[in-house]
Amino acid sequence: MSARVFAVARDGDHNFSKPLCREIKLLKGLGVEGDAHHGITVKHRSRVARDPSQPNLRQVHLMHGEFHDELNAMGFAVTSGDLGENITTRGIDLLGLPRGARLHIGTKAIVEVTGLRNPCVQIDRFQEGMTAACLGRDEKGALIRKAGVMSIVTEGGVVRAGDEIRVELPTGDVLPLEVV
Repeated sequence: MSARVFAVARDGDHNFSKPLCREIKLLKGLGVEGDAHHGITVKHRSRVARDPSQPNLRQVHLMHGEFHDELNAMGFAVTSGDLGENITTRGIDLLGLPRGARLHIGTKAIVEVTGLRNPCVQIDRFQEGMTAACLGRDEKGALIRKAGVMSIVTEGGVVRAGDEIRVELPTGDVLPLEVV
């Protein structure tokens, strides 16, 4: 199966879940047009409270639909947009990508992966016990954050469900994803 966009979502307000839509427009250096996290500087409320001048490394949130399947198998009821993601994917190991990987989406849009989303207390407010389900441990005991990846827009364009995703890995040193 090739990597594809499964669904897209946006919300102009700072709600936890984002409603699905037919398409989203990515704007270079800004994020998703009409989304609360759109902008050059950080928009996440806790980060704004610390330092509103920080660069926005969280312009577009991507989550693999296979994680929704995992959560649903555990008894949670989750669908695209519920966990605040802008783009739900299928057929791509988002968590296995290195920092700086570029995702070519559809015919024009490109996002660059900046890091991992850190599951927060809002996830338990959405469905009790879900924060723990969004975390895991690898064979060495290191923490795994499963709640998707964050990115910046390096080339704007319209993104729709069904669009193909092509991965371009960075050259040089491969840096693992960290929380942004």
